Amino acid sequence: MVGATAFAQDRAVPETQEQVSLSYAPVVKKTSPAVVNIYTKRVVHQRISPFMADPMFERFFGDLGMRGLSREQVESSLGSGVIVEGDGLIVTNAHVVKGADEIMVVLSDRREFPAKVSLLDERSDIAILRVNTKGELLPSATLKPSEQLQVGDIVIAIGNPFGVGQTVTSGIVSALARSSLNISDFNFFIQTDAAINPGNSGGPLVSMDGGVVGINSAIYSKDGGSLGIGFAIPSEMVATVIAAEKTGKGSKSVTRAWLGISGQQVTADIADSLNLNRPTGVLISAIHEESPLLKEGMQVGDVVTKINDKEIHDAAEMKFRLATLPLGEEAKLDVLRKGEPKTFRVKAMAPPDVPARDERKIDSQNPLNGASVANINPAVAIEQNLTGDAKGVVVTNVADDRSAARLVQQGDIILAVNNVEVGTVKELMGALDKAMKSNMFALTINRGGQKTQIVIR
Repeated sequence: MVGATAFAQDRAVPETQEQVSLSYAPVVKKTSPAVVNIYTKRVVHQRISPFMADPMFERFFGDLGMRGLSREQVESSLGSGVIVEGDGLIVTNAHVVKGADEIMVVLSDRREFPAKVSLLDERSDIAILRVNTKGELLPSATLKPSEQLQVGDIVIAIGNPFGVGQTVTSGIVSALARSSLNISDFNFFIQTDAAINPGNSGGPLVSMDGGVVGINSAIYSKDGGSLGIGFAIPSEMVATVIAAEKTGKGSKSVTRAWLGISGQQVTADIADSLNLNRPTGVLISAIHEESPLLKEGMQVGDVVTKINDKEIHDAAEMKFRLATLPLGEEAKLDVLRKGEPKTFRVKAMAPPDVPARDERKIDSQNPLNGASVANINPAVAIEQNLTGDAKGVVVTNVADDRSAARLVQQGDIILAVNNVEVGTVKELMGALDKAMKSNMFALTINRGGQKTQIVIR
């Protein structure tokens, strides 16, 4: 697990030719045996038209020509991973193994093991694999705190780019706390110029003491090749997913700490209006009624400057810090209120399932037949990846073969039926019954922040 120890080596600028010619080989030798190549296979079913997409036949038969004929195709992909515990616990990216029907892990010494996904967390893009070692201990690497990194530190990336085999590249830490991205729900990354290419995903970013400080996840590229801008998920986030896998008792999801606050970055204009010396922290814009911080006296308009003594620069960083808080442990938040410092201490809690979700599947004869819906509460909002201030009724699932699949999709928020607002599942069910007695059915939904109305006559 990630500890609080400092790196073994002191940072120093090379001063002699002997120092400049020092090799990375000892670091590679220490870490590379724990790095694995991951090969996956996925069976894809494709519908085939007997008319070969002839426009004349398609005009008369439409989708009828597509029924009954299908073809199976096996898709292969590759990635990397790192063994972090000798009994067979492997960390990789969620996107490397998502949907895979078969996963094969190959060690640097060419041993092969079939692997199974033990936990897949798409929100952080981290997956935990398990292999059966039959009692044999595998070589493993150790997670080290990325908090110890500084811009300019040397790091190496190990992985399997383009499937050519295990490859080592070196570079420096180009930036820390990089958050202006849209890669995962927690846009908080280590940026490096170490060459990272397709196939490196899931492999480790390694510090000069041989510790794993991040998991390589994405690159900025125009043609798929490395342009010297790569991004790694910090080891602190990796540690939370590993902890969830161990304590989850078979759960396929990660329960993260929830404090019920959301906010926005403090800009120069906001800083001036709040009489701050400089733009810093996050301006709290909403506090949930179940938030433990509300009960301790936090207010909308407070500016969060630190969490557990770590400076907060923007909303993405605050989200990351909150997500890596261990459940049940104390969280200390330093804030400014009208220029005056205040400190709040609360225990990190799981998102409450309050008010009751009242989840139901719609089986009655109406256009939403086959959809499952629930009241939005903090737990549901996180499960469905909704914003913290979302309210109303959310679609939690849709059966592919039912009428609802033509109208809504998972994550849609139902706002109104026939222009009658609905705020709960109970109100929605009543509105649907009334709508079916009329000659018109109009559904107002919020999809990805966009309000849309669907009318069926």
